[in-house]
Amino acid sequence: MPEMTCLSDTVVLDLGQLHPGPHTAMLLGQLGATVIKVERRAGGDPARALGADTFAKYNRGKLSIALDLKNPDDRVTLLRLVRHSHALIEGFRPGVMDRLGLSYSELRGANPALVMCSISGFGQTGPYAQRPAHDLNFLALAGYWAVPSQVDDLIGRPHVRLSDYCASMYAALAMVVALMTARQEGCGQYLDVSIHDAMMAWTAPGIDILRRATSDDIDGMAHIMPDNDLFATSDGRYVALGILEEKFWVNLRERLRAEFPEIGSQVYDTRAERMRRKRELHTLLKGIFVSKTLAQWKQVFHGSDIPWAPVLDREEVFADPHVLDRGLLSAAPDGGGMMAGFPVRFSSGLPERSMSVPELDGSRRAIMDWLDSKDGKH
Repeated sequence: MPEMTCLSDTVVLDLGQLHPGPHTAMLLGQLGATVIKVERRAGGDPARALGADTFAKYNRGKLSIALDLKNPDDRVTLLRLVRHSHALIEGFRPGVMDRLGLSYSELRGANPALVMCSISGFGQTGPYAQRPAHDLNFLALAGYWAVPSQVDDLIGRPHVRLSDYCASMYAALAMVVALMTARQEGCGQYLDVSIHDAMMAWTAPGIDILRRATSDDIDGMAHIMPDNDLFATSDGRYVALGILEEKFWVNLRERLRAEFPEIGSQVYDTRAERMRRKRELHTLLKGIFVSKTLAQWKQVFHGSDIPWAPVLDREEVFADPHVLDRGLLSAAPDGGGMMAGFPVRFSSGLPERSMSVPELDGSRRAIMDWLDSKDGKH
């Protein structure tokens, strides 16, 4: 069966910079789209200045052409690209594309079926629209830390750029829907993606529940559980325990009670009692887990039907047998470490695509030849 995807004949112009826009375009590229990265002539995408690995992370497999969008000739080139493309992603502050003479109405004049996606911090409207911000700022303003998540809850920085990834995932999903509509109706759309809105879509439900709660104390918060947490081991490692269903608590207690009889106390027989004694039980579990090394806990839990996991370090993650079996990761062709593919398996497969990192303006000749052929100049 030939490898097909709904985006295999789609051309996407990536005017994004740094993270959200380029990541959105990368996702569409992994689904088969041809992505043309339009970079500024002076230095290209600012991500290039952050190191080769940072730039490669979101830009493998793309073509690159450098344009000065303030230059009339280069704007003409961009409009030619728009005429023969299906989508455009940009990540400037609101109003910048308008000032460049490249508003959606202008681009739609060149291609009525174009899907244009603007990804900005706070959207195209609202009092924060022109406010500068990055990932941590969006998390703070969207209430990421407004909902406690642990018995001993602390504010800590997430280890991935959560709000950027959140926005790019919504953007990619919205673009696929808009592209499908454009194919059916011949009419494009303008998508206003706010990173802050995207993060709020994740945080708002939990915040609303707590706003309507009768207590601000974690003792009264049903989502904070004493046996669903991270626990330190004696060698400075951590165990992630994910007890939620009652059957798993029963399995955990049976596995531990011979060596730690206090966990078998009848006061922990029901979820309601455990929640009423959550601080007490959490303290007990901390003492239990810190009594052994991570290696010893692996032996204790081996073969058990308990949702637990060792907190892996970076070498262990890539050596994990399940990760290896699933085949998500592959070696970069240029020796640039490991790459993650699209994390959904399609039964009909996804197209093979180049994984090379584009040089700044390195695809100009091929892109211009393509434009000439589309315009009938060859």
